[in-house]
Amino acid sequence: MDKMKAMSDILVTTSWAEQNLKTEGLRFVEVDVDTSSYQKGHISGAVGWNWKEQLQDVLTRNVASTVAIEKLLGQSGIDKDTTIILYGDNNNWFSAWAYWLLKYYGHQNLKILDGGRLKWIAEGRDLTTEVPTPKVTEYQIDHIYEEYRAMRDDVVQTINDSQPYGLVDVRSPDEFTGKIIAPPGMTELSQRGGHIPGAKNIPWASTVNEDGTFKSKEELTNLYVSHGITPDKPIIAYCRIGERSAHSWFVLKELLEYDDVRNYDGSWTEWGNLINAPIER
Repeated sequence: MDKMKAMSDILVTTSWAEQNLKTEGLRFVEVDVDTSSYQKGHISGAVGWNWKEQLQDVLTRNVASTVAIEKLLGQSGIDKDTTIILYGDNNNWFSAWAYWLLKYYGHQNLKILDGGRLKWIAEGRDLTTEVPTPKVTEYQIDHIYEEYRAMRDDVVQTINDSQPYGLVDVRSPDEFTGKIIAPPGMTELSQRGGHIPGAKNIPWASTVNEDGTFKSKEELTNLYVSHGITPDKPIIAYCRIGERSAHSWFVLKELLEYDDVRNYDGSWTEWGNLINAPIER
């Protein structure tokens, strides 16, 4: 699959998005690291999702439940035939998280705005503070795709099993080596710094250009293959809380079409706090 096919099937350009803001059957959704950004201005017609309050269950430290996602999609005017165009700040960190989560819960019609909020604003395209009021739908999740998600025991298996795995740590080199536990300003911490044994450090940022758009298929393929992350292996990506690794999951699973790719959303805040879990520095 070349970049142009990816652009039409999975990614949309800012110019395409601007031309299709009022197209029936589309719903633009903004998901930002900075949850106040949407209120300051967003793409016309886009609804805003708060990743802290709507895409996770803070009491169980888990992804949002089936019931919560059904309610969120219904209130956003989304049914199963709706094509969701996701975008956000920080080069689409949490829009990629939302993409992965919606795939996990079985929504099929998904795209990401290539370059996200950064590129949209850099090009001087219009923002609005008007919040849409979509017609509420009844949304029912029929199937959960467990194969898109890695749990703690799956990661343990990569260490103990003789089968070759591709374990990808998408954090910064300083986090990978344990020099720092979390980037400045981030509050979700662990007791220890370092990385899971056997992991390859391929930072999420190495997959995007300066304008926030994704690199070409050839560049992305060379990046991962050079680190031994090849499509013949089961792949697990992780970061600190799962959003950056969702971004890399999107690259590997959707853009490069690797067959077996899972996001370990427990990531380092789980592994770094486990008793008797091995780490390397």
